[in-house]
Amino acid sequence: MTLLKPKLSREVADALAAGGPVVALESTIITHGMPYPANLETALAVEAVVRENGAVPATIAVIDGELRAGLEQAELEALAQAKGVVKASGRDLAAAMVRKASAGTTVSATMLLADLAGIDIFATGGVGGVHRGAEQTFDISADLTELGRTKTAVVCAGVKSILDIAKTLEYLETQRVPVIAYGTEEFPAFFTRQSGYKADHRLDTPEEIAQAMHLHHRLGTGTGLMIANPIPEAFALTPDFIDGTIADAVREADEKGIGRKELTPFLLARINELSKGESLKANIALVKNNAALASRMAVAYAALKKSA
Repeated sequence: MTLLKPKLSREVADALAAGGPVVALESTIITHGMPYPANLETALAVEAVVRENGAVPATIAVIDGELRAGLEQAELEALAQAKGVVKASGRDLAAAMVRKASAGTTVSATMLLADLAGIDIFATGGVGGVHRGAEQTFDISADLTELGRTKTAVVCAGVKSILDIAKTLEYLETQRVPVIAYGTEEFPAFFTRQSGYKADHRLDTPEEIAQAMHLHHRLGTGTGLMIANPIPEAFALTPDFIDGTIADAVREADEKGIGRKELTPFLLARINELSKGESLKANIALVKNNAALASRMAVAYAALKKSA
């Protein structure tokens, strides 16, 4: 059976054909993560960061039922303002294609489509994980299982404090996914640089991480890698503040019966309100920071593949 592959933009197709560095970017940050025009401004700024660091950006989405890797600016603008756009995990892609729907791709869907397109590295904000109370709800993000089955390296700022971080790290261990922290022993918690938990490994340069990626794939493990990149200190929120804010938002979600797919968007929106916009600033800063690291990794990894 021939696997489906996303349609590539000319820029992405040329870069991949030449063995050049390409970085995948998700689109739910555009369709469901921020209001217009902040979503468009952020998407364009993140693509600019990728180019500034020597790589080609490939924003991944579903446009009118077509899988895409690499969007033109006019397409980004249209997606940022579109109504009724689906939020698609990997399991939702086929149905969206049949309906000719447009969809923002979550972390799991972006990983899958990046892998099908031949893109090795993906930059995002934070990865989903095991939700608090999962022992009753079984609410575990598909991002974790996708990391266990695709070879994509995901650069993120760890996972959000709204999740059960200890269980998330245990689940990643079960999935055989290495967790590598960039320049720190500590596993970051999205808005904050500290979570209270250590990462499996620490590496201090993009080149070292690229070498680890190369060796990991040569071992035939078949899994991705999580690269945990702490939010820049200037934008980090204090653990006490964010933990208290999250507790208030989680309590409100419980009272309103909000769960499943609606939970994370609700919590993030409520946290932004309660933090008076500080969490949105932090979110934008950490996505740009992750894009810069992913791009430098992609440059180093492309060189390794050419010399292998």
